[in-house]
Amino acid sequence: LSGGMRQRAALIRTLALEPDLLLLDEPFSALDYQTRLEVCDDIGTILKNEGKTAILVTHDLSEAISMGDRVVVLTKRPCTIRDIITIDLGIDNRTPMTSRNAPAFKDYFNIIWKELTGNE
Repeated sequence: LSGGMRQRAALIRTLALEPDLLLLDEPFSALDYQTRLEVCDDIGTILKNEGKTAILVTHDLSEAISMGDRVVVLTKRPCTIRDIITIDLGIDNRTPMTSRNAPAFKDYFNIIWKELTGNE
């Protein structure tokens, strides 16, 4: 199986256990960019359709904004919560792919980038 298919299969196996919460720790890091976008969209749709809550750990700002309804920005060690940013892109039937085209996407990217770097 390709990396993308392995990720999809792993999610389906996990969902078969009917968990209340999923922890996705860098689930797309081993995938090439195109596959990452496709799998991200697939997994986002599956989670939405199944009504599941997931915590996505990622260093990819675009991934966090496109998949999440909240982004928790952490500090460096010792790790504490710097900020929790609610993502409201103002689009109906939102998917990770449509999120990336939302006018507010860039604004959220810049807000989170400033939180991470401390630059104004």
